Amino acid sequence: MEALLIIGIMIILLLLGFPMKVPLIVAALAVLLVFHPDVTPAVLVQQMIGGIKPAALIAVPMFIFAADIMTRGNSANRLLDLVTAFVGHLRGGLPIASAISCTLFGAMSGSTQATVVAIGGPLRPQLLKAGYPDSFTTALIINASDIALLIPPSIGMIVYGVVSGTSIGELFIAGIGPGLLVLLLFCIYCWIASIRMQIPRQEKTDAATRRTALRKALLPLGFPLIIIGGIYSGIFSPTEAAAISVLYAAILEIVFFRDLSVKDIPDIALSTGLITAVVFILVGAGAGFSWVISFAQLPDALINNWLGLTPDSGYWTIMLTIAIAYFIGCMFVDPIVVILILTPIFHPVAIAAGIDPVLVGIVVTLQVAIGSATPPFGCDIFTAIAVFRRPYLEVIRGTPPFIVILLFAGILLIAFPSISLFLRNLAFG
Repeated sequence: MEALLIIGIMIILLLLGFPMKVPLIVAALAVLLVFHPDVTPAVLVQQMIGGIKPAALIAVPMFIFAADIMTRGNSANRLLDLVTAFVGHLRGGLPIASAISCTLFGAMSGSTQATVVAIGGPLRPQLLKAGYPDSFTTALIINASDIALLIPPSIGMIVYGVVSGTSIGELFIAGIGPGLLVLLLFCIYCWIASIRMQIPRQEKTDAATRRTALRKALLPLGFPLIIIGGIYSGIFSPTEAAAISVLYAAILEIVFFRDLSVKDIPDIALSTGLITAVVFILVGAGAGFSWVISFAQLPDALINNWLGLTPDSGYWTIMLTIAIAYFIGCMFVDPIVVILILTPIFHPVAIAAGIDPVLVGIVVTLQVAIGSATPPFGCDIFTAIAVFRRPYLEVIRGTPPFIVILLFAGILLIAFPSISLFLRNLAFG
């Protein structure tokens, strides 16, 4: 009955147009009032506040701030010019450059939506001019941006690490292999699609232009080196890496590139504050909701009675169930909310079955990334609609091939855990 009450309230409130935080809080409060009247509602508030207390969450606004600074500045364009200069002349060069640029910017921002804006804005007109269909171009950008959730730093990994207690540093390192795998698969598809579409090659860039592009992009390329190298070497934690990324971004854009001034920082900080407020409200509401369903022992009922999932169900059954649940969830709801709701349900089963928690986290992150760009309500789709001002059906028309590629990558990741765990084991022994 408690599960039916939660589901009913959430569906009704979502259909009425309430933002996601309202159904989470109202459903949790209703369960306490109806089924557990002896528990004061103040406990729910305490759990919500406690949900945003972990120190690791400080990294979230820091990485958002760094991404905002770079998006307002010129770092993304410098990376884009570099990649285009070296691979733009190849068959499918521009789409391949798009995928690589999304990966590099994701290694700086950790946000899929920031990547859609920063890379998609300047590159989409070039792809259209080269003759690529609008549906292919838009689908490529929103799906390649998903690599930002796999390549560190990743806001999704930070939230998952906080909720599950998994090492964020290990998640960051473990995401590199799957991120590069997805990039490789996208590049292969772009090459094949360009041949099928009979898109002519671009003119090869001369050596002088390449040297200039490389020189201009050297400093932005320092972001992943600082973040990954610092964490790998133990010089600083992921949270400290986030703070350093803000300082590095500000120095680059204000001192070296001079695309921004100190006067621009308050406006950028305000934008970051608004985004952070939305994220933290969702995290707090999700933490309260997760506590209520755990207190009511709903995860056990869902896992055992509805899904029949136990630690003895087997590796493939558990991992595929987790992958499908997160993928479907993110087709309808914000990724952070899905992580907050589903992780307390599935994580304990996977751990009890002896599955590496870092592997579970990477599989979850990949499925969340896929769902973020999958109809009907993937958040990256609506970001693209707003940025590119294209209708919904046109934005989603070209997504199926990319979704199939991402799902294939997910199967490979489950079948061959070393894709993600090799670097983790190498770094952390």
